[in-house]
Amino acid sequence: MAGAKTQHFEFFGPHGPAVLVFVLPLVCYGLIYGCNKESCLSLWPEFHLPSPPQNITFYSHEAMLAFVGYFLTVALLHVVLPGQRAEGVMLPNGKRLTYKLNAFRVFVLLYGAALYFGFVTRQLDLGWMYDNFPALLTASVIFSTALSVYLYASSFKRGALLSGHGNSGYPAYDFWMGRELNPRIGALLDLKEFCELYPGMIGWALLNLGLAHKQLTTTGSLSNSMLLVNAFQLYYIVDALWNERSILTTMDITTDGFGFMLAFGDLAWVPFTFTSCARYLVDRPQHLGPAALALVLAVKALGYVIFRGANGQKDLFRSNPNDPRVKHLKTLKTERGTSLIVSGWWGTARHINYFGDWIMGLAWCMPAGLTGLASIVPYFYCLYFASLLVHRELRDEHACRIKYGKDWDKYCALVRWRIVPYVY
Repeated sequence: MAGAKTQHFEFFGPHGPAVLVFVLPLVCYGLIYGCNKESCLSLWPEFHLPSPPQNITFYSHEAMLAFVGYFLTVALLHVVLPGQRAEGVMLPNGKRLTYKLNAFRVFVLLYGAALYFGFVTRQLDLGWMYDNFPALLTASVIFSTALSVYLYASSFKRGALLSGHGNSGYPAYDFWMGRELNPRIGALLDLKEFCELYPGMIGWALLNLGLAHKQLTTTGSLSNSMLLVNAFQLYYIVDALWNERSILTTMDITTDGFGFMLAFGDLAWVPFTFTSCARYLVDRPQHLGPAALALVLAVKALGYVIFRGANGQKDLFRSNPNDPRVKHLKTLKTERGTSLIVSGWWGTARHINYFGDWIMGLAWCMPAGLTGLASIVPYFYCLYFASLLVHRELRDEHACRIKYGKDWDKYCALVRWRIVPYVY
C-alpha cells in the first residue's frame, strides 16, 4: 500500500544520504583510530594526531559468527520468552499493529548470564569483546548494511505500507530513510521495534560490561570512573527496556520507515560509539577523588531533575490536567482543541527535556574526561548527542508547525527558547 509521497527532505537533501552511508561507518572506525591503546587524539596543550593502532584486526570470521549468533540468540529469546501484548498507534491505513514486549526479560537473562559467568565463576572471558572490538564493529556494519538492502528490496512487495519520510523516488534517500513503515517477520516480530531496543541496547550494556571486565583482568581492580560509566549508562538502558511500551508512540516507530539510518544506528552506531568512554578507560584507568566524584554526581542529578521533572509534568498534565500539581500551569488553547503548556518546565524552553537529557549525557563522559581533557574521544557521546538533539528539535518544529499552524507561532512567541534557556 503506497504511502504519502515524500515532500520534505532532511539530511542535506535527496542525495545527502548517499554520502552519509559511507561517512558514518568511517566515524566509528575513526574513534578507534583516534583513541587506541597506543595514544589518543590530543587537542590540548598542543594538537597532535594519535599513533596508528598496532596489531588490530578489523575483520575476522570469529567476530562475524559471534555477532550473527548474538543477534539470532536475542531474536530467539524474544520469540520464545513470554511477554505482554500491546497495540501501537493508528496507522495511515486505519489499522493498529500488535507488539510483543519482553525486552527487559531478554536483557535480564543475557546480562545476568554475562555477570555470573564473567565475574562470578570466571568461566567466560568478557574481555574478548575489547580485544575484538574493531572486528565486532565491522561485523555490525556488514550485518546492518545487508539488513538494510533486504529491507529496501522487500519494501517493493505488494501491499507494503510505506513511510511518508522514505517514499521519495530517490533510491539513496529511500534506502537511508526506509521505505516500508513496519516491516515484519510473522505476526509479532516487528523488525524495527526489535532492532530499536533488543540487540543494540542490550549489546551496548554487554560491551560496557566486557570493557569493565578487561580493565579488571588487566589492572586487578575496577576504577570508580569505570563503575560510574557502567552504572549511568546501565540505568539508561534498563529504563528504556523496562518502559518498552513507551517506544510505540515515538517518531521512530510511528512515522519513520526502517532503512539504513535506523538499522545501522541501532546495531552499529549505538553499541560501538556510545561505549567510547568505557573503552577509553580500559587503557587509561582513572580514579576520581571526592571532589571530582561529587561534581559528576551533581551534574548527573541536575540533568535527571530537569529531564524527569519536565517529562513527568507533561505526562501528568496529559493524563489529568486538574491534578493540583499541574492545575496551576498556564496554557495556550489551539484551534485543534488541545492545549500547549507555556509555564512551569515547559515555559522555560520548548524542549527543556532535551536539555536535561544532554546534561545527563555529559555526566556519562565526565568520569573519563575530567583528568583527560586533552582528548576529545571521551566526550564524543555528548558532542554527538548535542547535534542529534538539535536535529530532533528541528524535526519536531517542522511537524508541530504543520500540526498547529498559526497557533505554533503564538506558542513560539510565548516560549522563545528551543532547548537551552537564554542560549538556544
